[in-house]
Amino acid sequence: MGRLRRSRAHHGIRDIQRKYRTKRYMRDLDQIHDDIQPENASKFEKPELDPELPGLGQFYCIPCAKHYINKESLQEHQKGKIHKKRVKLLKDEPYTQAEADAAAGLQRADNKVKKAKAEAMMDVSETNTTGTSA
Repeated sequence: MGRLRRSRAHHGIRDIQRKYRTKRYMRDLDQIHDDIQPENASKFEKPELDPELPGLGQFYCIPCAKHYINKESLQEHQKGKIHKKRVKLLKDEPYTQAEADAAAGLQRADNKVKKAKAEAMMDVSETNTTGTSA
């Protein structure tokens, strides 16, 4: 039992890590960015009482997408490093699907700019050819 037991002691660590990764999952920044928009923010101002949520769902931090037990714990959270970092990340505009496709090489995002640069290059080459022949 000694040697066999020692060699299989950490068999399930990967499964435990996956379990906690999904358990600690927070909403993505683009999802939260949609919640911050004025048309969607009204549903978080006066939420319904929900007995399954901490604090009956009354104390919610929108940038972090977390519920808190009382107002004091929410205010303490808002003073913290994690909340401030999350707010800073949310100030940036999220990427659009077109930008993601362009980054993957599926589509060119800035077709107009490329055409304008090509026309400018042709104008420069035309002036160079006319300037040398005179």
